Amino acid sequence: MPRCGSQIILCDLPIRFDNYSGCSHGCKYCFVTRKADISNINLDESATALKRFIDGKRISETCWCDWDIPLHWGGMSDPFQPIENELKSSLECLKVLAETKYPFVVSTKGTTCLVQPEYLNLLKQCNAAVQVSLISPKFDALEPGAPSFEERLKDIAVIASHCKRLIIRIQPYVREVKADIISNLPRYKDAGVYGITIEGIKYFQKRKGMIKSGADFVYPVEKLKADFIQIRQVAHDLGIKFFCGENRLRNMGDSLCCCGVDGIKGFNTNKANLNHFLYDRDNFKYTENMQKKSSSCFRTLTQNTIGGRVIKNKSFAEIMDIFTRDKTAIDSLSSTK
Repeated sequence: MPRCGSQIILCDLPIRFDNYSGCSHGCKYCFVTRKADISNINLDESATALKRFIDGKRISETCWCDWDIPLHWGGMSDPFQPIENELKSSLECLKVLAETKYPFVVSTKGTTCLVQPEYLNLLKQCNAAVQVSLISPKFDALEPGAPSFEERLKDIAVIASHCKRLIIRIQPYVREVKADIISNLPRYKDAGVYGITIEGIKYFQKRKGMIKSGADFVYPVEKLKADFIQIRQVAHDLGIKFFCGENRLRNMGDSLCCCGVDGIKGFNTNKANLNHFLYDRDNFKYTENMQKKSSSCFRTLTQNTIGGRVIKNKSFAEIMDIFTRDKTAIDSLSSTK
């Protein structure tokens, strides 16, 4: 069944769906490699489980959600990686999504698979926003199992005409490729791209020029901000939307939802998170189910943020209230240092 990710306190689309585990793209920067061997690829959640969620069946991690929240498909594994050509699991999921018109965002580098006619025909029937990860040709060496930068760029022109929106995902952003990103923005515009979403790289180990933030080493926020201002200006001059997945700079984006789905009919996202608490207080509201016992969705945070005993038997609303009173958590999002 779809489940909550670790960004529950920050994200507008915190419920993810992965029908594969592992990924043959072999990206050298992949955050999933911290937890698992991604070379071991298997089937994960099924189209049947997806349909149960769409029909309103909720597990302990998602029982707080009492509306048709858009799913984020491909949070931990690419649904259109090469094994899909053999197993067709994602094709079955697309059939469910096309039939139900349930809203979703799918993240992929596997454009070679997605541009096949049987996939495009289903995608066109879906209520879907597609995010294609595309950073720089220099990243081809870091993504050995994925289609090349140029291959993906060619494919997005086809995909863009078969979905509600196409977003370019520039995650992780490294400062060495800023010029590449800016120079390719006109090509994105010509391909029918709606917007870009960008987030700075996070390292597990200390790197020169990086600072410690939580468990990661990241760019100082003022350096990212300066780069993002330049990229945003060029994007806006071209009529491309700019969204910021960097939590410290989320309000730089054209929407607080960094997936770029605001305004799409049927895409009612979760606004009961810290970013909306900070920058969009009028829309920070709890639903009925959020005020019932639903602490399981926070279990990934209990070991390093708040203790399990603190959240036990509490509701989503009660736990979020703890975070809204946490000055450290709030300062980390509004800091400019």
